[in-house]
Amino acid sequence: WIGTPPQEFALIVDTGSTVTYVPCNSCDQCGNHQDPKFQPDLSDTYHPVKCNPDCTCDTENDQCTYERQYAEMSSSSGILGEDLVSFGNMSELKPQRAVFGCENAETGDLFSQHADGIMGLGRGDLSIVDQLVEKGVINDSFSLCYGGMEVGGGAMVLGQISPPSDMVFSHSDPDRSPYYNIELRGLHVAGKKLDINPQVFDGKHGTILDSGTTYAYLPEAAFLPFIQAITSELHGLKQIRGPDPNYNDVCFSGAGSEIPELYKTFPSVDMVFDNGEKYSLSPENYLFKHSKVHGAYCLGVFQNGKDPTTLLGGIVVRNTLVTYDREHSKVGFWKTNCSVLWERLNASSISPAPAPLGGEVAATDMSPAPATDMSPAPLGGEISDTGMPPAPLGGEVSNTGMPPAPLGAEISDTGMPPASAPNGAPSHVISGDFQVGYITFVISFSVKYLDLKPHVSELSTSIAKELEVNTSQVHLLNMTSAGNGSLISCSIYPEGSANYFSNTTAMHIISRLAEVQLPDTFGSYKLVNWKVQPPLKKSWRQQHYLVVFMAIIITLMLGLSVYGIWFVWRWRQEATISYKPVGS
Repeated sequence: WIGTPPQEFALIVDTGSTVTYVPCNSCDQCGNHQDPKFQPDLSDTYHPVKCNPDCTCDTENDQCTYERQYAEMSSSSGILGEDLVSFGNMSELKPQRAVFGCENAETGDLFSQHADGIMGLGRGDLSIVDQLVEKGVINDSFSLCYGGMEVGGGAMVLGQISPPSDMVFSHSDPDRSPYYNIELRGLHVAGKKLDINPQVFDGKHGTILDSGTTYAYLPEAAFLPFIQAITSELHGLKQIRGPDPNYNDVCFSGAGSEIPELYKTFPSVDMVFDNGEKYSLSPENYLFKHSKVHGAYCLGVFQNGKDPTTLLGGIVVRNTLVTYDREHSKVGFWKTNCSVLWERLNASSISPAPAPLGGEVAATDMSPAPATDMSPAPLGGEISDTGMPPAPLGGEVSNTGMPPAPLGAEISDTGMPPASAPNGAPSHVISGDFQVGYITFVISFSVKYLDLKPHVSELSTSIAKELEVNTSQVHLLNMTSAGNGSLISCSIYPEGSANYFSNTTAMHIISRLAEVQLPDTFGSYKLVNWKVQPPLKKSWRQQHYLVVFMAIIITLMLGLSVYGIWFVWRWRQEATISYKPVGS
């Protein structure tokens, strides 16, 4: 709830985002969502965030702005406002002033999703958690519990809870990565340890836990033994094609429709952490329902392309209370029935611990929207009967009014890359008529401007090779000095005369942006941000230049032909004239 009097919104909680936003009533580029748009004029306590040195500024209106872009090319942008924020009648937390985004434009799946907006729980100045911690009203901890495959609902607890005695913890290192990470060391299937080097889960950024990703993604060295172990344990089931013939989903029929009975057919999976503790996954934590065949299920675990990152999305924590204990740098897992957890919390079976400075812990029911919309994906993707598993979000570009730490789906100055879309796992389809005309991005280099300038041609060639495009498609827009280093902004345009990229090609280029490997000539470097842009608007002359050119040629040819005919006729006429002698 936002404002005075409060205006109610249904938000999707996302540990991979650092900004909370809802549609503003001034937004004419927003879709139709569950609740009416926020009306700042109707709130007695609303104040816009004025321009300041820490924000991206709309100087004309003297207001801070924000912008978010996701790897599947949804985007949200607007202004930053401050108002009283609360979490419903059942919350113990009193209304608190907080900064949030008042959305003026949204594209892609954000436009079409049922939920009103997103609640960012990542690390960063705009995160609702960081703001409440900064005010001293909650401990530096929060917990999420999502419903299962069939039953939605769940709960969110802002603040610390007294963990159950059998909650399993893993260390989470905020210094290693701004993502919420855990230290996964192995996998067991049906009680059997898989032959996977523990370092596989430690590559790049380690194992990332992100509620904003729907499914799970493993590096190739872990995925292949995992899928082989799962299929070898399935007896009496028939492997069938997935719901969409365009994708190679691994699906099986003959398991029945009773979710609680799936353990009789599908094996259990154990995640082994660095401290030796195991967290057991039930079949609903790695399967999703086949949308076209009754009693059939597909694996919701995919290979993460060539990316060595292990990414665990919302499917892994179905019916699991996950505690993000940021104060003690650990993440806890406790298997439970999330649909009834709210009642159990109120019954104090898991009593929240006291908040600092006499503040109160907020616990809120996570089911304001219908159960089908209770999805851990922040872009409206559901864990349900779909055969279209969305790719990891990774790639939300930070252009906020306050500099957030990049979390989960964000890219900023830390150079944290998005998780790439895995082979065989389809990407999100762009809704509406949105087309990607070109892609812009900025890379910072440790090499000075004067040292970098002579190697511009080599840089273009190297970038083209890494992004698997032609050199002619890479345009270096600007090169500037930045301290002891340099900043280069580039654009990637469609090949040839094409006016826009296909969604598949655009997703492929974006997924490779953070994986670019340049020669040593360019020193150390990192991706600062990227954006997708609509096709360039062409003038009437540009759009019809070929027709105009042909018309001119034809006109010239006709003109020359007419002139030629007239010239020949005139010559013949003169040749037939009889001249009389002068003296006659």
